[in-house]
Amino acid sequence: MTLDETDRALLRLLQIYAAQPTGRLGDKLGLSQPATWRRIRRLQDAGVIAGQRLTLDAEKLGFGVTVFLGVKLATKGRVSLEDFERAVSAIAEVQSVEHVLGLYDYRLRVVARDLADFERVLRRRIMTMRGVGNVEANIMLSEEKLAGPL
Repeated sequence: MTLDETDRALLRLLQIYAAQPTGRLGDKLGLSQPATWRRIRRLQDAGVIAGQRLTLDAEKLGFGVTVFLGVKLATKGRVSLEDFERAVSAIAEVQSVEHVLGLYDYRLRVVARDLADFERVLRRRIMTMRGVGNVEANIMLSEEKLAGPL
């Protein structure tokens, strides 16, 4: 799919103002509401827009600890990557699962209410999973930059 400048401008606006009505977005771009809606629909159908999400403040919801875990699988031949990904993705506290190249096989972002809650998740849910070998935890102290527009 070829994107023109209007498509790119629309995508920039949607990343910042995703909840805005299409008429208001169209006003910013000099388009009518139906034309804006058609462009959004075309971008969705082409897979350029993969979805919409609401960003919540984890700390205000009682999740005061964020930990990044490096996980090295003990034996890649005995547990498939897909099985590990499926199992770890089922843990509610695991917010993201990234297959990476380097010292560890996976990088997980885990949220917990406090350190005791994180220890419970680590000991009872993650360390007991089949195939988990070495794990390294890095506790997030602060987050300086949030994901922004592409």
